[in-house]
Amino acid sequence: MEEYRTVEISADDFFIEKKSKFIGYAKPVKTVEEATEFISQIRSKHWDATHNVYAYVLRENNTQRYSDDGEPGGTAGVPMLDVLLKENLVDVCVVGTRYFGGTLLGAGSLVRAYSHTSKIAVEAAHIITMAECDVMSIAVDYSFYERMNIILSDFSANIKDSDFADNVKITFSIKKDRVEALQAKLTDVSNGKYLLEYIGSEFAQV
Repeated sequence: MEEYRTVEISADDFFIEKKSKFIGYAKPVKTVEEATEFISQIRSKHWDATHNVYAYVLRENNTQRYSDDGEPGGTAGVPMLDVLLKENLVDVCVVGTRYFGGTLLGAGSLVRAYSHTSKIAVEAAHIITMAECDVMSIAVDYSFYERMNIILSDFSANIKDSDFADNVKITFSIKKDRVEALQAKLTDVSNGKYLLEYIGSEFAQV
């Protein structure tokens, strides 16, 4: 997988439906253990809630899991999972906490409510795209530093560090398929003076 969508931060949001309070939580997770721990934290926090429903999708072994936690089958965990799948999200866990307000919701209303719970949670957690990137560095003269920053921005590179010494050493990540074009651009504008140095690879936000 060269590219995937996930969430950036842990976040939550809520709404009221027929006096029932629905709270949606979302968090980036990478393993079943991390997802399980997150679910346990929310259940401990809302031990007095009527239901704590969850769903998560992991890149690891293409794992997909959900729980209705006492709601009628197919009305809670599945709708929450469906939101993750429709958004093509992975390495994400969502928990939907419900405090029953006294008015019964029909199956259709429950499905819509838990779908909305999942949706507002992942929106609050900021959906981002991660891609396989090369981590590179380049040392440039101070006179070229500003120009270099503009070029890196043009190629959607993410600057990780700038070290100011005799010259400026910039470390950045960039999508693998953009490296060749970046080097060609640098060769052109600097008459071959500046060369990129490969450091490694990682998944990074693009």
